[in-house]
Amino acid sequence: MRYSLCSYSLHRTFDAGQMDLFGYFRFCREAGYTQLDPWNVHLQRAYDDNGFLAEVKAAAAESGLPMGCIAVDGAHIFEPTAEGRATNQARRYRWLEIAHELGAEQLRIDAGGREQTLDDIFDIVVAGYKEIISRAQPLGVEIIIENHWGPTNHPDAIHRLLAAVPGLGLLFDSYNWPKGTHEQAWRECVRYARLTHFKTFSFDAQGNEPEWDLPRLIGLLQAAGYQGAWGVESTPYDGDEIGAARKSIALLKRVLE
Repeated sequence: MRYSLCSYSLHRTFDAGQMDLFGYFRFCREAGYTQLDPWNVHLQRAYDDNGFLAEVKAAAAESGLPMGCIAVDGAHIFEPTAEGRATNQARRYRWLEIAHELGAEQLRIDAGGREQTLDDIFDIVVAGYKEIISRAQPLGVEIIIENHWGPTNHPDAIHRLLAAVPGLGLLFDSYNWPKGTHEQAWRECVRYARLTHFKTFSFDAQGNEPEWDLPRLIGLLQAAGYQGAWGVESTPYDGDEIGAARKSIALLKRVLE
């Protein structure tokens, strides 16, 4: 089994100065996670500093954990203006270079369109994903979309977009679906999953997440033939990010192993 923790799960710990990217690598290894899934905000210095990128690459190698998915914010495909789209395209190219240099398996790129409908952005988004996939595939990097924000977090939109873009995978977030669509999404979209973000918010005395039946979702993913890493993005109500990361992997292992 492969387990991963998106470093966003520790963003408050980072912001408080209690952890950095290298500490995240060490924590993942110590806590039992088996691959590294950094949020690009925690890699931002590498965007303009190849020396730092080399340090990150060396530290990742020292950890013994492979680089999994870099979750990229700020390089989404749709922007209302051609200038904005070109700026984000250049950002995607740079993050793809970084992913390739670090040996990352996947790169999460958002679709964009916070204020638009899917019809408003569809053609631009399809063309944009096809273009970045054509660059990424020869480098061995898979491009994945997440049900993250904007109109593409609806299960119907995921069906439509993935049908239109060969080679585009889904980072399946257990929580980020519009209200009232979670049951549909869990049943219909698990078949597209290439990575997961299991959202955990709190834990009961038995170590379960009381708001969401995550063992059921694990079963749905297994029934759909899921082969990816069992990824966590914990956002604990109580702010104990280290504790939530440990409890999340314990929950997954209890169900899976």
